Amino acid sequence: MFGIAGIIPDETLPLVYGVPVLNDNRLIIDRWQIPIERGTAALIASAIKTLEVFEKSNPIVFLVGDIGKGKGSKILYQFLAEKISQTSFQVFTFHYILPEVDGCLKVIFSIEKLSKKPFLIADAGFMYAVKMAGYANFFDLFTPDLGELAFLADEKAPHPFYTRGFLLSNEKDIESLIKRAYQHQNAPNYLLVKGEKDWVVCNQEILATVDEPLLPELEAIGGTGDTLTGMVSALIYAGYPPEKACILAAKANRLAGALASPTPATQISTIIDFIPKALKKLTG
Repeated sequence: MFGIAGIIPDETLPLVYGVPVLNDNRLIIDRWQIPIERGTAALIASAIKTLEVFEKSNPIVFLVGDIGKGKGSKILYQFLAEKISQTSFQVFTFHYILPEVDGCLKVIFSIEKLSKKPFLIADAGFMYAVKMAGYANFFDLFTPDLGELAFLADEKAPHPFYTRGFLLSNEKDIESLIKRAYQHQNAPNYLLVKGEKDWVVCNQEILATVDEPLLPELEAIGGTGDTLTGMVSALIYAGYPPEKACILAAKANRLAGALASPTPATQISTIIDFIPKALKKLTG
């Protein structure tokens, strides 16, 4: 099985879990319809579109509403801590959940009870929590952008707000930040660093970079980093080795953007619709 957990910026959404259906740019789970805008919803939608190509079943998702106040995140942490050890996942991806060390550790301790650890992927807020908890090595893949990589590289920062001058880093600093993150054991085996150029890293070694096609128009479209994480998660679940999944996801994410002929007004859901075509062009 393949699992995804994260929050949705909607305070009215209670804890919901199950297998979603993607219909008319909305995720449908139970009686709830969640628009595909960005964040966890975009990640899930991109994973579904990727799995469609490989005729794999949709992931099981665990969602709750939270607009940054933390109440929903606490509920989700507690639920995952209680339930995740009762399941058997091959891949599990954690997206944004308000960073909380105690909640994160409870989830990790629950995963440790499994007879076989899933391939663990973290992005956004949960990646912060994992680093803050000192368990980066327990995970298998992080998918940071440049700012998030700067936090991983700062061994003294207890929270992203307190990252030292690294937040002023730019693309030319990525190699030094990658090295620093590994030196201080704040990175898992694999990193997929998202940016103007995407970097695929294994144990500090840069395996590949992907920078084409380069479309400046995509910079104005929120959610392209989320789609990349969703795609690589689904490709690993579909059987691709992590390094090949990272490279293919980076290429397909960019190609899907190009196929959408984007403008600054293009919605992420439009790009997600082109994921199957992009993957087929690259794997066919």
